Amino acid sequence: MFQDIQPHALHIEFELKQPKDSDYLLIAGKDGILVDECSGAATLPTVGDAIARLGTSDRLIYLLSVDETAFFLHLDAVAAPDGFTYRPIMACRDMSPAHMAFAAATAAHLGGWYDTHRFCGRCATAFVHHERERALLCPACGHVEYPRISPVVIVAITDGNRLLLTKYARGYDRYALVAGFVEVGETLEDAVRREVLEEVGLHVKNIRYFKSQPWAFSGSLLAGFFADLDGSDDVHVDEYELSEGTWFDRDHIPPGESTMSLTQTMIEAFRNGEGP
Repeated sequence: MFQDIQPHALHIEFELKQPKDSDYLLIAGKDGILVDECSGAATLPTVGDAIARLGTSDRLIYLLSVDETAFFLHLDAVAAPDGFTYRPIMACRDMSPAHMAFAAATAAHLGGWYDTHRFCGRCATAFVHHERERALLCPACGHVEYPRISPVVIVAITDGNRLLLTKYARGYDRYALVAGFVEVGETLEDAVRREVLEEVGLHVKNIRYFKSQPWAFSGSLLAGFFADLDGSDDVHVDEYELSEGTWFDRDHIPPGESTMSLTQTMIEAFRNGEGP
């Protein structure tokens, strides 16, 4: 999956680190993140290039490292010069090599949090950066804000040799699985039951955990589950969320894309008889 970057290692722990010219810089704007397309393939600009060509400050926020390469954040958007453009965060999926793509997406997740949490939600005072941990501190009221991760469940609903595949009502147009955000006060298992009932009108039992995945593109931590159909197999889709919900025999599941995502990994696991 996207996060499987071994033998490379992602270091997300908080540090006070100074940038090197060869490190990478994340700059976010209303149209996405700034990427360098001079080489033909989109990459984040290096700190050295950004300071020389974009006029950015060298007072940058350290985000994370992959191996010995660090990623920093420049909070304010800048005009894109020739060879640079703003692209949606999904552009990180196509970056190369794969371990740098995952690091760039994770950096963009953190960068988005910094960008949308500049002021205290309690008293509206400008936040300052905490000196000992990755957090934002209000100097007026003392409120501390930590990075947010939204839990999401993904559910492979099975009925013997069949798997239910869905399509979203808008946006992503390939087959996927039932998925949704966990509500306040819910267990993951309760979220599985609720999302399945809301989206496709089915009941499930024998809920089994499969795998998890950090998914920067929605600021989420995905938790994948397999669950057996309990009762009627009549599908009634929530048309606001889905355009289709169809049962497929194992041997007739449509070919999917790469197993970068947890969704596709789970579909392939069922196809190959490898589910929990």
